[in-house]
Amino acid sequence: MFPLKDNIPTRRFPYLTVAIIVANVLMFFGFQEARLSLGGASIDEARVIEFGAIPFEISHPGAQCAMRGNEIACGQGQGSGQAPTVITLFTSMFMHGGLLHILGNMLFLWIFGNNIEDSMGRVRFVAFYLAGGLIALGAQTVIDPSSPAPTIGASGAVAAVLGGYALLYPRARVVTAIFIVIIFTFVELPALLVLGLWFLIQLLYGTAELAQPVGQGGGVAYFAHIGGFLFGLALIKLFADRPHDDYIERQRLPVY
Repeated sequence: MFPLKDNIPTRRFPYLTVAIIVANVLMFFGFQEARLSLGGASIDEARVIEFGAIPFEISHPGAQCAMRGNEIACGQGQGSGQAPTVITLFTSMFMHGGLLHILGNMLFLWIFGNNIEDSMGRVRFVAFYLAGGLIALGAQTVIDPSSPAPTIGASGAVAAVLGGYALLYPRARVVTAIFIVIIFTFVELPALLVLGLWFLIQLLYGTAELAQPVGQGGGVAYFAHIGGFLFGLALIKLFADRPHDDYIERQRLPVY
């Protein structure tokens, strides 16, 4: 199930949403030096370790992690010359692990982020987006504070956008591509159903991952998604000072 567009028009062009998407793409192809191939995309792993947010570094102030042979070693003085942890909290939000990772995040941000940006001032939107990403990182760190695996991606911040959208615009309609075995079709579904199913999937996979032995997870930060989504649900009303209260009736302008 892939959302393609919603039916809520924006009152102004979403410059910041576009800017965030561009920043992510530039980081992926420029800073991470992603190289496309038939198998997807390869990236500079050293950059991921240096500028990704590592739960061990967050939960152990002053400690750093670095590659030692084929493994990541963490401890005091292990990563001399590495980026400071406080910097990685932000750089990690603009890095991705592969082509599908960045395409999925940017698709969701484009569909739902424009209306969240439109519901508040642009400074508020930046604050909401970054705060959602930080809370998401915190949630993932609480679940596995000793993990040396870098956490990267805009997923946590985008999840905050999804949580805010679910609360502000539950009756919006979302054109969605549905794949069922060999059946492919487009349907228009309520936003609350689309986002509710997305959140349920994160809960199910996150719970299943908790049951696995430490270090045996699938590499997806499900609790970052959960934490970001809950942040969006809980605090969107503090940020959104100009939501589309009449969004059901207003269908005159084109959807960006």
